Amino acid sequence: MKVLSINVSQVKTVQYLDKEVTTGFYKRPCDGPVAVRKHNIDGDKQADLVNHGGESKAVYAFSYHHYEYWKNVFSENDLSFGAFGENLTVSHLDENELCIGDQVRCGTALLQVSQPRVPCFKFAMAFNNKQAPKLFIQNFHTGVYFRVLKEGLVNTEDELSIEQKHPDSVTVKTLFQAYFDKNADDAENTLLKAYAMPELSSEWKNDIKQKLKL
Repeated sequence: MKVLSINVSQVKTVQYLDKEVTTGFYKRPCDGPVAVRKHNIDGDKQADLVNHGGESKAVYAFSYHHYEYWKNVFSENDLSFGAFGENLTVSHLDENELCIGDQVRCGTALLQVSQPRVPCFKFAMAFNNKQAPKLFIQNFHTGVYFRVLKEGLVNTEDELSIEQKHPDSVTVKTLFQAYFDKNADDAENTLLKAYAMPELSSEWKNDIKQKLKL
C-alpha cells in the first residue's frame, strides 16, 4: 500500500435538489508533507462535525484500484484523486485484509483502523446520481477510517505498513457485509464480535446495538 495522493478541502456551499448544502466532500490533492492530527489532516475541514471527522474518523483512505470500477458505473472516465472524499488515495488498499484495530504506519504517523465508511446523501450529490450510496453499499469496498494513535507527517509515496494486526481479525469488508448484507454468513456473530472490540468506533457500536437490539 502506498499513498498516491493526499487530499483536503475547505467547507463550501453548493446547490443540491434546490437546497443549499454545506460540505467538505470535494477534496483536492495538496502538496506534502502534511501533518496528521488527532481529529483531521491539516488543511482539511468538515461541515458536519456530528457525522464526519472526529477522533474515530480523523483520516479516510480509499483505494485507487477501486476507481476503475466506479468509472464504469458512472460512465466517468476522469475521476481525479479525492473523488470519493478520501484524505488518502492509496494503492492496493484491501478491505479484505485490513481489520478493525489494525495499527498502520504511514510516514511518521501511526494510525488504527476504526470503521468502514458508510455513504450519505453527499455521495449522491458529488456524483449527481441518487443511486450512488446504494451502489456503494452493494459493492462492499468502502475504504477505511483511521484514528490517529500518534500524530506525524504523511507524504505522497509513503508506504502504509501494518505494524500490528488485531488478534480478533474482523476485516473491514466482513463487518460491513455483516451489517448490510442479509445473506452474509454468520452475520450476527460477526457483529457481536466487533461490538465487543474497544477499537471499533462508538458510531458503529451504537449502530450494531440498535440493529441487534442489545
